[in-house]
Amino acid sequence: MNSNVRIGVVMDPISEMKTYKDSTFAMLLQANQRGWPIYYMEQKDLFIRDGRTWAKWQQVQVFDRTENWFSILDSGETPLDELVDALLMRKDPPFDMEYIYTTYMMELAENRGVLMVNKPQSLRDANEKLFTTFFPQCCVPSLISRSMSDIREFIELHQDVIVKPLDLMGGASIFRLQPSDQNLSVILENMTQFETRTIMAQTFIPEITQGDKRILLVDGEPAPYALARVPKEGETRGNIAAGGKGVGVPLTDRDKWICEQVGPVLRERGLIFVGLDVIGDYLTEINVTSPTCIRELDAEFGLNIGGDLMDAIEMRLSNNA
Repeated sequence: MNSNVRIGVVMDPISEMKTYKDSTFAMLLQANQRGWPIYYMEQKDLFIRDGRTWAKWQQVQVFDRTENWFSILDSGETPLDELVDALLMRKDPPFDMEYIYTTYMMELAENRGVLMVNKPQSLRDANEKLFTTFFPQCCVPSLISRSMSDIREFIELHQDVIVKPLDLMGGASIFRLQPSDQNLSVILENMTQFETRTIMAQTFIPEITQGDKRILLVDGEPAPYALARVPKEGETRGNIAAGGKGVGVPLTDRDKWICEQVGPVLRERGLIFVGLDVIGDYLTEINVTSPTCIRELDAEFGLNIGGDLMDAIEMRLSNNA
């Protein structure tokens, strides 16, 4: 195996990290611990010149603390394929056109041998909500549509439904709707922007009161525990960003079965680090852009998920050599 992997990361500003809970930071700590050089960059630092992706980079060292958690060792401007062996794409959504442009830049470097975590084409292909429909055996009844009449019919059929946009994160713009809801029309008008924007509707899962479980998979294999994000009182969203509380729980047999259904497909698509969202017995989202919860699970159960990811990267590079 390669004992000195050069690893890059595309992320939001490193100076703004909340290190105690940041999964990207957990990954960088593990790379740092192995003595791997770490090259930090933001989306604005990538550019294409004459068919080759370049990066304006800063080499950083990281420290496991809540203040002064990084230092800059060097900086420069280099073709990405000359700079790094592997690149972590850890830019948070929104998944907008700028994000897509970045994946094209990454793909050019991938074609020159850089291992991408996750694969750029799969980041584009695997929408985090819509991708669940590839595994209907794991999901509650769902509808993807921009037609307000179709969505109304779905709500009438199932009586209690969650609707959400396909391109946001952190529980943003998620509504629980019933046929008698007096605001139903205006909510659907706003959600679909008068039938110009496609949204997702899913049957409401009452087990949300027990938590929205985040299951982390490294190269298709799940960590043995999930973080159940339990909604605060009066709330139907378990997202930590929406006030949910994280509680560590062991995977159930059903959780493991869902991972067996999804894991091999993730591996084949080059989706090396993924977070599944499971409520009760059902898969609700497949998070491929910048899944979180490493720090919480590591702290509660003595895991080293970031280390597992570095092992997977090293193995992939070794197999590709």
